[in-house]
Amino acid sequence: QVQLVESGGGLVQAGGSLRLSCAASGLTFSTYAMGWFRQAPGKEREFVSGINRNGDSTFYTNSVKGRFTISRDNAKNTVYLQMNSLKHEDTAVYSCAARLTLYDNGVYSRQVDFASWGQGTQVTVSS
Repeated sequence: QVQLVESGGGLVQAGGSLRLSCAASGLTFSTYAMGWFRQAPGKEREFVSGINRNGDSTFYTNSVKGRFTISRDNAKNTVYLQMNSLKHEDTAVYSCAARLTLYDNGVYSRQVDFASWGQGTQVTVSS
């Protein structure tokens, strides 16, 4: 059973930084593409960033390009999201997601592409 547990959220002032972690268990982590999504109050969940199974390809939504960096450590079964220059509009619950990729090494960005999800961690950016 795949389990994803996010951590690292919190309250930060605008312009500050946070690093989110997503620890995975119950899977062969190196065969999974990973993604970060977020859901702000009253809004639909949206894609933030994705990374392929070996970490050499990444993708970002436009609003976070140049500020957020996704990475992974397959030896630790963990994916990270480094968030810099945070803005009030980054306030949301951030969730990680996993997709088994046995036959390709792609990056995925649609919610329907991911079968496993974490519970999320709250990020609040004060303006």
